[in-house]
Amino acid sequence: MLDRRFVADNIDLVTTNCRHRGSTADVAKFADLDRLRRTMQADIDGLNQQAGQVSKSIGKAADEAEREAKKAEGRRLREEVAALEAKLAEIVAEGDAILRQIPNLTHPAAPVGGEADAVEIRRGATPIPRFDFKPIDHVDLGSHLKLFDFEAGGRVAGHGFYFLMNDAVLLELALQRYAVDLLLREGFTVMTTPDLARDVILEGTGFIPRGPETQIYSITDSDLSLVATAEITLGGAFHERIFTADELPLKLCGISHCFRTEAGAHGRATRGLYRVHQFTKVEMFAFTTPEQSDAMHEQLLDLECRLFDGLGIPYRVIDTASGDLGGPAYRKYDLEAWMPGRGEGGEWGEVTSTSNCTDYQARRLGIRFKKAGEKGTQFAHTLNGTAIAISRAIIALLENHQNADGSVNIPEPLRPWMGKDRIAPGK
Repeated sequence: MLDRRFVADNIDLVTTNCRHRGSTADVAKFADLDRLRRTMQADIDGLNQQAGQVSKSIGKAADEAEREAKKAEGRRLREEVAALEAKLAEIVAEGDAILRQIPNLTHPAAPVGGEADAVEIRRGATPIPRFDFKPIDHVDLGSHLKLFDFEAGGRVAGHGFYFLMNDAVLLELALQRYAVDLLLREGFTVMTTPDLARDVILEGTGFIPRGPETQIYSITDSDLSLVATAEITLGGAFHERIFTADELPLKLCGISHCFRTEAGAHGRATRGLYRVHQFTKVEMFAFTTPEQSDAMHEQLLDLECRLFDGLGIPYRVIDTASGDLGGPAYRKYDLEAWMPGRGEGGEWGEVTSTSNCTDYQARRLGIRFKKAGEKGTQFAHTLNGTAIAISRAIIALLENHQNADGSVNIPEPLRPWMGKDRIAPGK
């Protein structure tokens, strides 16, 4: 979340940013509540000071009557303080509820608007393929090559769940290892993370664990939810941590299952693996100082590009418009891969994203750092980026590397783990 004093002192700026982000947070009301909070806190401090003076004066009372009068005055002041503190707690809670709805500020270079206003920055090294046959989508390829079982997934868990089979299993493992090996070489610490997190951790990273707008699966009669991304667990692993400045930047790579309700999803994008309720993802996460975060954001983007260039998958880099930024993101880049089987003649589809969340998550999670020789601490900056979201990477890989006979060429970097250079129809 943003600093409360900053919000109260910059009402117009924050209100405009909320409008650009599609947020309905009542910034003006928060500012009113915060002014009232400060006034009441000053009143409480004044009353406490008076109560302290009265308490010290009791022993100096001239007689018993004066002593009792001072005791009564002390009780009255304490009761007044207690009543004000109760009212103050209500005001703080109401203000905090609004503050948590206010999104992060937006990078001045990010485009303003909705999905249609996103700006293409550049394209990857691999051109869009030109087939001498009509390409088919990953669902039909998977059926032909016996890679998926959506019907069995539906029987077991419902629509949006699936079984990977045969070479698709090897492909998932190969994609994980491909991403992890690159990130290890780049100085990331690799981790597997829990599939569950406490709701306070989800809220700290900017997710809504419960309520009508949630995309999160929650566990009944507990404060636990299934994670939608390892961003939640990697950020939460350092809840209330104070780093030293020389420990930063800290780069983490997390492998996790991801669970999303995808409420409201509909249409062609729900076909096959594109928008599913469970998938595996290799996630990048970084903690930095404020001075390091812009450069780290570009580094995470570069790593995403290197991964997809290495797989020979065409993509474009999108600077996401303000209305499509999640609450914590200051700026976000998406990689959209070319998917020949989508629509009439192919479409772009998001496969990764990377966000600079500045100190928005760290402020909620209490993650700070301390510089040597300086008093106090500062909030760290947090960044996240998808290395490989397995389900969507499989879509892009199958559809771009398909052959006329229904086989699929395996990109060279994955062949050592696949043990073959082609997925072909078999028994």
